Amino acid sequence: MNELLFQENVGGFDLLIRALFGTIAVIILATDLTEPGIVQWILALIALVGLFSSITRHCLPYSLIGLNTAKK
Repeated sequence: MNELLFQENVGGFDLLIRALFGTIAVIILATDLTEPGIVQWILALIALVGLFSSITRHCLPYSLIGLNTAKK
């Protein structure tokens, strides 16, 4: 169970893309470039998931399907 929840499995290009999309989503939300509504909620979800998974270097769906992009 510990491996499923805490083992690093995100790295390389995947890590860069997650951090980039999360940062861009935060910038769009902070500068209020979108109209209030569902688009802001989707951007907030992209920002949260992207930045959280890039900081912790862990993705639960990757663990469930056995995918690992982190270098050992």
